[in-house]
Amino acid sequence: MKTKDKVHNLIILDESGSMNSIKPQIISGFNEVVQTVKGVAEKYPEQAHFITFISFNSLDITTHLDGASVSELAEITDEKYRPNANTPLFDAMGYGIHKLQQAKANEGSNVLVTILTDGMENASKEFNKQAIKALVEEMEDKKWTFTYIGTDHDVEAFASSIAIKNTLVFGKNEEGLKEMFEEEKAARLRCGGKIRAKEDTKSNFYVD
Repeated sequence: MKTKDKVHNLIILDESGSMNSIKPQIISGFNEVVQTVKGVAEKYPEQAHFITFISFNSLDITTHLDGASVSELAEITDEKYRPNANTPLFDAMGYGIHKLQQAKANEGSNVLVTILTDGMENASKEFNKQAIKALVEEMEDKKWTFTYIGTDHDVEAFASSIAIKNTLVFGKNEEGLKEMFEEEKAARLRCGGKIRAKEDTKSNFYVD
């Protein structure tokens, strides 16, 4: 039997206090991403998809799933997603990336890292910008694809400062979030096809 291509999905979701203003839309959109991740796994049965899901604020970095089958990825609810405090983005990224490194997910696997935030770093203690930039550059050489989805700051400039090329900017309103999650869904589906075709996924992730 042919060995399946391994695809690890790392989702890093901002749960800081500023996300409160778009909480219902984030919950709705994230739950669409849940269905998309499962749909990609079904569409490409020759691929074995795994999920690591982390949410973060300055009170805690919470691991909801750790290298689990995508079938275990559940929708979030108002009770489960409770924005609060500040934004230790670098710590959350470093934590999540090292978690997959330790699981050796990068050995012969495709890794898709998705970061969703409404603001820049303001509370990290363990990692700084230089460390995260170096880590992103290192992992890009090992079939890792990084995507950064943001609002309320210069998304492209900030992502570029940490070596991330793939960005989406969304309006902080229902229409803007709906459009963003539709683009994210389409890109994730295309990514599955690129992996099947052994094509590069590291750049132009959001370009059809």
